[in-house]
Amino acid sequence: MADAPYFDPSGFANNHFVQRDEKPWGYELLFAQPDAPYMSKLMHINKGARESLQVHDQKQETYVLIKGEAVLLWENNKGEMVTTQLEPFVGYKTSVGQKHRLVAITDCDIMETSTPESGTTWRLEDDYDRPDETPEQRKKERGEASL
Repeated sequence: MADAPYFDPSGFANNHFVQRDEKPWGYELLFAQPDAPYMSKLMHINKGARESLQVHDQKQETYVLIKGEAVLLWENNKGEMVTTQLEPFVGYKTSVGQKHRLVAITDCDIMETSTPESGTTWRLEDDYDRPDETPEQRKKERGEASL
């Protein structure tokens, strides 16, 4: 068995992190710090609520239904919008440029693992009249900065 390389522990941290962000459709619990090279979050979507119909210019996501019932409206490889009933504990991946929207049938909890929160989320339709989510808008919504 080979010896593992030495890693300088001076930069290691044993901190925990969780941040709750209120959303008009429910809330998110963020588990990865904003400077991490990935994002992990739990999205609680209220019964009957829908996220925006959106598309990302940089971000890829994987959704896993943990509790409740939800559907994913998403673009297939022919450019058509299709609806998929989410199965518990099964991953559903969206790609950069793929239109998608989560819709809660009941109160539900969905884990999202993704590339970092970067680039722009284009909100093609939004029940809450929110603007597109640019890096600046994202900071404002999370109380990290003001425009």
